Amino acid sequence: MEFEDIIYKKEEGVAKIIINRPDRMNAFRMLTMDEIAEALQDAWMDREVGVVVLTGAGDRAFCAGGDVKERAATGTYGTRRSVANVHQLIRDIPKPVIAAVNGFAIGGGHVLHVVCDLSIASETARFGQVGPRVGSVDPGFGTAYLARLVGEKKAREIWYLCRQYSAQEALEMGLVNKVVPPDKLEEEVDAWCKEILSMSPTAIRIAKSSFNCDTDHMYGIETLGRNALMLYYMTDEAKEGAIAWAEKRPVDFSRYRIGGF
Repeated sequence: MEFEDIIYKKEEGVAKIIINRPDRMNAFRMLTMDEIAEALQDAWMDREVGVVVLTGAGDRAFCAGGDVKERAATGTYGTRRSVANVHQLIRDIPKPVIAAVNGFAIGGGHVLHVVCDLSIASETARFGQVGPRVGSVDPGFGTAYLARLVGEKKAREIWYLCRQYSAQEALEMGLVNKVVPPDKLEEEVDAWCKEILSMSPTAIRIAKSSFNCDTDHMYGIETLGRNALMLYYMTDEAKEGAIAWAEKRPVDFSRYRIGGF
């Protein structure tokens, strides 16, 4: 299998998907998400694969979210359907998906690790959302499911203030499972994979489905949100966020504040 935006390899029962756009901080475009989806489908069908690892190339970023440069030029990241498809595959594949967070996990990249079954982070990792700062948002798993992980108050803080959080802060709020030194990240992830591979795959499959049952209704929220988001991206308000970012100038959303009922 040949890919342009990702590296995909399988060895000793583990399928590794590496977002390979380090020059763009591993930010994704439509092609990136479509290739991740194809790799996940292959890992699903391969009986030799028991665990999937998702990470980013280099040591600066896991994924910096949607490529805002592309959105400024086209008005969209390609299609929200591609993003939602990856979220659904990560949850539905009957094998654990581990996010190896090796740097910035920001915006849509942050949501990617949130949706994964487990997250192991380098001490240099940084976490946060940027949507409201650039005229975007991630409804569904990016918001509602995040609240299940860190609590309502913290999830609202993450979205409303668009701050960044250290790996240790992420660990303390329950956003990641473990934090290790940068040079130990791959070793730690491999150790977790080997431990999972020693377990009953059918028991793991049932456990994953059982965990997901409680939050599967969020697919509906994500579908509704995706449709609303496509309309939002066509507004001057959303365009202001992307264009200001591309032009490297302060964004001004003041004229779009809502009043009345």
